[in-house]
Amino acid sequence: MNKHLSILTTALLLSGTSSAFAASSTDLTVKGTIIPVACTPSLSGSGIVDHGKMSAKDLRPDNYTNLAPVTLQMVVNCDAPILFALTPIDNRAGTGTAGNYFGLGLTHKNEKLGYFRVVPRKVIADNVAARAILSRDGGQTWLTEGSQQFWGTDNIWAVAATSDTSTPVAIKDLTLDLEVRTGIAAAKSLTLTDEVQIDGFATLEVKYL
Repeated sequence: MNKHLSILTTALLLSGTSSAFAASSTDLTVKGTIIPVACTPSLSGSGIVDHGKMSAKDLRPDNYTNLAPVTLQMVVNCDAPILFALTPIDNRAGTGTAGNYFGLGLTHKNEKLGYFRVVPRKVIADNVAARAILSRDGGQTWLTEGSQQFWGTDNIWAVAATSDTSTPVAIKDLTLDLEVRTGIAAAKSLTLTDEVQIDGFATLEVKYL
């Protein structure tokens, strides 16, 4: 898992010009904040979900084969309470077959193997029950994770109080279950004459808000 300081670089600031003369210089400003607090994320089982071997004949020919869900526990420990979110990075980008879910890699014939997604469960922030939320605009607005919006590769993830899901809360210690759901694409769309490796790989990166 990666953790990074949030360093923001502004666009070029154009110096003023008169109507008669063009400026011969321009300014570049670099801004950011180095914070004294750091957060460390971790996943149980070394973050590995192993579905083992399965026969191609057991896959559904015309629809997804949904494998048994596997639950991992995620923990984020910070030096002190701080606002943060998680940025999901799909290291197999472009291979997913459903919505904004993570990809599982490709077959030998470059066919998309399927998808996996994670569902947050049992969210506890500093020993208090909390709610999983997400933002699709970089943290400007927040939505409750649930029946209409899901944690995915095109949004950032955070946690809110159960009484107000419109904004994240500062957290020191976060624990939650990540239910990993994996779907294999319809067998008729895949070339399965040789062994094919399920190859999902994602990174969850702490983003300080």
